[in-house]
Amino acid sequence: MDVVFKALADPNRRRLLDRLNARNGQTLRELCAGLDMARQSVSKHLALLEAAGLVVTVRRGREKLHYLNAAPINALADRWIGQYARERVRALADLKSAMEQAPMDSNAFVYTTYIRTTPDELWEALTDPAFTRRYWGVAFETDWAVGSPMVWDEGGRKTTDPEQVVLAAEPGRRLSYTWHTFTPAWAEAVGIGEETYARLAREGRSKVTFEIEPAGDMVKLTVVHDDLGGTIRGLVGEGWPALMASLKSLLETGEELPEVPR
Repeated sequence: MDVVFKALADPNRRRLLDRLNARNGQTLRELCAGLDMARQSVSKHLALLEAAGLVVTVRRGREKLHYLNAAPINALADRWIGQYARERVRALADLKSAMEQAPMDSNAFVYTTYIRTTPDELWEALTDPAFTRRYWGVAFETDWAVGSPMVWDEGGRKTTDPEQVVLAAEPGRRLSYTWHTFTPAWAEAVGIGEETYARLAREGRSKVTFEIEPAGDMVKLTVVHDDLGGTIRGLVGEGWPALMASLKSLLETGEELPEVPR
């Protein structure tokens, strides 16, 4: 926790986090634009934020993109904000956001966690229905070849669509696929109201990417959920941390966590 507080103590680093919160997935050049800081200084601040886990970098071709990572912030909230106080804080934050009506250009959610496992075991947990059913409640029907269709089976309720496809599959390294189609049956099953469902149905299809990297006797897992509309971003922002916590628990203890939102 100390390294997180130290990283947040500097106003310039908080400015960089604010810029990523406004638009996630920026290069160093983009983050430097409009700041009265030298490129080298920005680079050093980003390195400290990355060391604290507040920023995650992902390579896309020749570019290095910087994403805001929610994991350390969630850890702080879990430690110092109780269950009932958390709801009051969240309500106040939602009210503040609604009153300010600040534009939200970010179209990606990024989450990083470290799991005591191996890359191969983590890959199996992300792709094998026997695993995914336990911590997610979802089984994927696919051969995991790039371009192959995916059927999402949630307790016998299947979601199919030609645009549900595998985008990348490098065992033990990288997995990417498009997100499922939002259907009335899915919305009813997970308790999504008509108004929220109508907004979701108007948003474009998103995609998720899992980056797997060895980290000593652990594995670093970075989840990047891209091309998000405002409504789905709010849902996955709560869902992914809980889902990754259950995955981590299953791989490290053999027991998944109950009631994971999806």
